[in-house]
Amino acid sequence: MRIDDYVADLNRALSGPYGPKRDMVVEARHSLSDTADALEADGLERLEAERLAVAEFGEIAEVAPGYQAELTASSGRRLGVLLFISVPLTVLMWSVLWRLYPATEEVWASQPAWFGPVSRLLDVVQLATGLYGGLALFALSRGARWIRRPRLVVRSMGVIVWTALPVTAGLGLLLSYGTQSPNTLTALPALLANLVTSAMWGMQIYCATRCLRVTGPSRPCPVRH
Repeated sequence: MRIDDYVADLNRALSGPYGPKRDMVVEARHSLSDTADALEADGLERLEAERLAVAEFGEIAEVAPGYQAELTASSGRRLGVLLFISVPLTVLMWSVLWRLYPATEEVWASQPAWFGPVSRLLDVVQLATGLYGGLALFALSRGARWIRRPRLVVRSMGVIVWTALPVTAGLGLLLSYGTQSPNTLTALPALLANLVTSAMWGMQIYCATRCLRVTGPSRPCPVRH
C-alpha cells in the first residue's frame, strides 16, 4: 500500500476535532515518509520502500484506536472548557443585567409564589452543568491517569448538555412569559444578552453532538488489498 493510500484510510477511520485530527494524520505521514526515505536510501525502490514503511507502522485497525482515543479525549476537553467558562459567564451576565435593570417592588410583589424556586432551580441547573464541565476537564487532563474509561466521561458531557439545555430553555421561558417581567431591561441590552446566550448554547450543542458522535459505535476501519 502506498503512503498516500494509507494516510487517506487513516484519516477516514478517525473522527474528532479538525485541528488535532489533522496534526495526527500529518505526523503519521511524516513518520511514514521518513521511514520510506531511509529504506529508499538503502537501495529499495520507492514503491517497495513505502510498502515496507506502511507494514512497519501497523494495520489501520491496530493504529486507529490509539489515535481515536486521544481525539475523543480532545473533544471532551474542548467541551469541558466551554462548559466551565460559558455557563457561569452566562449566569453572571444575566445576574449583572438584573442588578442594572431592577424591577420595581410592586412587580416583585406581584410575582407568583413559584417564581423564586424556579429561578433558583434555573441557576442550580446551569451552575451544576458548568461545574461538571470543569470536573470532566480535570478528569481528561491532569486526572487522566486515574480514569479508566475516559470515553464515558466524554459521552456523559454530551448527554448532560442535551439534557440540561432543554430544561434551561424551558425554565427560562417559564420565568419570562409566565410572569410579569422581573426586570426593566430595554430592547438593546436584552437583544445583546439573548444573542450571547444563543451563541453559547449553539457552541455547546455543536461540541456535545461531536462528543456523542466520537463516543458512538466504532466504525469499521477501511481495508485495502
